Amino acid sequence: MALYDPPLKGRKQDETLSLRPAFNNDGLIAAIAQDVESGDVLMLAWMNEEALRKTIETGRATYWSRSRGTLWTKGESSGHTQEVTDILVDCDQDAILLKVRQTGAACHTDRPSCFYRRIESAGHALTYI
Repeated sequence: MALYDPPLKGRKQDETLSLRPAFNNDGLIAAIAQDVESGDVLMLAWMNEEALRKTIETGRATYWSRSRGTLWTKGESSGHTQEVTDILVDCDQDAILLKVRQTGAACHTDRPSCFYRRIESAGHALTYI
């Protein structure tokens, strides 16, 4: 049984005050983690219905690991946790923005953010930021 009502059509989805996440065909929704203090974008991950529910209930960022096929709460093995301070959903409810208090590195590479490379103007090379 679905945890959330299905999305509405068009403008009704844009204006509803009911949480109706538009999960993709794989049952996932993009979730962006942003540092609540600095505004830095830390990472993008995926949530299924259960991960979104757990995040709302616990206040700890919980995601769906596509590679492992299981839920994971950020920091459960690394200690680098994300305490959720606010959860926002975009206009058509196909993306989630988590404002978080990050403890430790957000990226599995041990960097503060997963977004640590810039595409150069030629479009073929990356540089570290």
